[in-house]
Amino acid sequence: MVGKMMSSGTREGWAPRGFPADRAAAERLREWLQESDGKGLDAVGLDFSAADLSGGNFSESWFTEAMLVGTNLAGADLYRADLEGADLSGANLTNASLVRANFDDATLRGATLDGADLVKASLYDVDASGASFRGTRLMGASLLDVNLCGADLTNAVVDENSFKVKIDENTVLDGFSGTIFGPVEALTEEGPKELGGVDLEQWIRERNGNVRVIPSRSGTH
Repeated sequence: MVGKMMSSGTREGWAPRGFPADRAAAERLREWLQESDGKGLDAVGLDFSAADLSGGNFSESWFTEAMLVGTNLAGADLYRADLEGADLSGANLTNASLVRANFDDATLRGATLDGADLVKASLYDVDASGASFRGTRLMGASLLDVNLCGADLTNAVVDENSFKVKIDENTVLDGFSGTIFGPVEALTEEGPKELGGVDLEQWIRERNGNVRVIPSRSGTH
């Protein structure tokens, strides 16, 4: 041990359990582990697929357009991280801190975000189909044009969220609670339906959720 930063390639006592297979990404990660400036990781456009970065502190890091397919980020801190356009298909973000993170144009298809903290995060034009949000804190997060078909929102919590999303009969809403602004697009056997207000509340209630839909404010979309 040689203090907070250690020559063996750790940062604040943390080291990845598994480096990415991509050489450029692995080299950048090793360089960052040796830096002592406290800045976030600049991983723009790099391929971190299948790496094990669980428990790492990546607050204010840049994963813009990065490949994070199947990456393990369980328990990681991604406060204010920029993940715009990143591919997180199948990634593990269980219990991760994603407060104020930017996921605009990102892919979260089949990702696991159980117990994650997404307070005030931004999700615009995101494919989160089949993703798991069990017990996820979504309070104040902005979800606009987000595909939640087949997603699991069991016990997820919202609070005055923008919630312009696409859901279907396979979207699990058991225990989903809080307040949202609608409307949502529901894909039903009869075709797509726009649901808002009491109709959306009933749809969610029939699926064992309990959400109050706030009337849209004038001028909001």
